[in-house]
Amino acid sequence: MRSDDLRDKVAVVTGAGSGIGLACALLLARRGAVVAALDVDVDAAERVCSAITDGGGRARPYEVDVTDAAAVDATFRVVVDDLGGVHVLVNNAGLALPMVPLADLDDDGWRRVMSVNLDGLFFCLRAALRIMRSSGGGSVINMSSVLGAVGRHHSAAYVASKHAVVGLTRGAAIDHGTDGIRVNAVGPGFIRTPLLESRHTEQGLEELASGWPLRRVGRPQEVAEMVAWLASDASSYVTGAYLPVDGGYLAV
Repeated sequence: MRSDDLRDKVAVVTGAGSGIGLACALLLARRGAVVAALDVDVDAAERVCSAITDGGGRARPYEVDVTDAAAVDATFRVVVDDLGGVHVLVNNAGLALPMVPLADLDDDGWRRVMSVNLDGLFFCLRAALRIMRSSGGGSVINMSSVLGAVGRHHSAAYVASKHAVVGLTRGAAIDHGTDGIRVNAVGPGFIRTPLLESRHTEQGLEELASGWPLRRVGRPQEVAEMVAWLASDASSYVTGAYLPVDGGYLAV
């Protein structure tokens, strides 16, 4: 068995219905994982699972709002009952607000970003850690951002949430390394997802990408490759890390 083989591991992917989550779910399934596709949009989760099963893989959809702690705990219990465990968590669900200066950000906007990007990630992380601790270990990949390392104009709430994800990742890695659980964070740069394309024209994306070394926007599959490596035994000595996938954005 190859060290990057995920055969028979159960991988939970949150926000699996589109973008980076979709790419992660598809790749983990191709590497042999049984995928639990979690999304607030159950139709999107079902489409992902259909694509996986049509390709010969195994997957099951689950509808969950990650901001509801009780619903998250219940869903993870159902995943264990249905699929036999949780060996990998890709903690990907998140959102971004319209870009405004911090002084113009209202309370509801702040709370909405934090409730998904931080509270929701924490609820899923905690549920997975409890299962993994009692079953011999596992790997958690938390989705941060390049904005988990630097700031950006008119994005203060998002930046704050993604910085917090990195801190939470490091704390969890320290607390649970002796349980055989590895916890890492991935920092995608500007990745060609429906959200990014809704905010920029093609010319705008080209101009955006001209400022960093690889001179192009990334693809969701390129983030998924990092996630799959962290999920596998090929990264067995990596924990507490923050790993950018950004085309050199943070190097500039």
